[in-house]
Amino acid sequence: MIIFSKKSIFIIFFSVVFLFAIESIAAGSGMRYSIVVSKFENRSNWRGQWNLGDAWGAVLTDSLNNTGRFIVLGENDMRKEALAEQDFAASNRAAGGGKKVVKGQMTPAQLLVKGDITHFDPGTSGGKGGIGFGGFKIGVKGGTAEINAVMYIIDSSTGQVMASKKVYGKVTKKGLSIGIYKHGFAGNVSGFKKTNTGKAVEMAIDQGVDFLISQLEDIPWTGSVILKKGNKVYINRGTREGVTKGQTFDVGEMEILRDPDTGEVLDASLEIAGKIRVSKVKAKIAICKVVEGQIKKGMTITLPE
Repeated sequence: MIIFSKKSIFIIFFSVVFLFAIESIAAGSGMRYSIVVSKFENRSNWRGQWNLGDAWGAVLTDSLNNTGRFIVLGENDMRKEALAEQDFAASNRAAGGGKKVVKGQMTPAQLLVKGDITHFDPGTSGGKGGIGFGGFKIGVKGGTAEINAVMYIIDSSTGQVMASKKVYGKVTKKGLSIGIYKHGFAGNVSGFKKTNTGKAVEMAIDQGVDFLISQLEDIPWTGSVILKKGNKVYINRGTREGVTKGQTFDVGEMEILRDPDTGEVLDASLEIAGKIRVSKVKAKIAICKVVEGQIKKGMTITLPE
């Protein structure tokens, strides 16, 4: 009869939990989705000298990037500027000799986040005797910053709202009020987060980001077969999207059901044709081997149920 000490039981228990966590990651729980932040509209009664929507978008982009769960693409205005630069390069008006800007290289977004700011109170009075520097004002009295917003998660392929969330942030800092004045937000995210306004915005955004992550389990993660050579299958997903060596995927034809009157996508389901297993992973692609079935170029890959 073998008798285990409490320490041994603890080590065994911890090892089992650790192995279970590793298996969960390998099963695809850490897959990443490409996402883009659209401009948030300021529908509150507040009209200041700085753009509230720009500040919200910058903090949201930063927060999404820090989760490690998303491939965060440039905000819509950044992508438009990139497209304009590509068009300029293609016009033959740009000087040669350097690395040429190429069209058709931009990463498409699977998800889009946008929304409306419905209420905002910056609470930036700051009190008498305050001093200002770099767009910020420090005073001796406390202030309360408050913000309400609605966030929407949208499928970029269909334009359908997949989920929505009302978020709220309120911060009161007593004794020392840090607020924004004059030019206000100017792209300094870390500095903005130190203000009452920035903390309230970050609090509301954290609620939205947590909600978005909680919805990922119900949002299909897909990719495509881009090449088939013998028993090798190349897919357009790699370490950037969280693909790992040894991982398996279902492969098949995506069947789309559309409303005959409007053309709206009503449902999508995968008719599974086979399975593949990842043998080598690069940044943006993975090389797999066929486990079973007949796999063809253009087929859709998805996580096994």
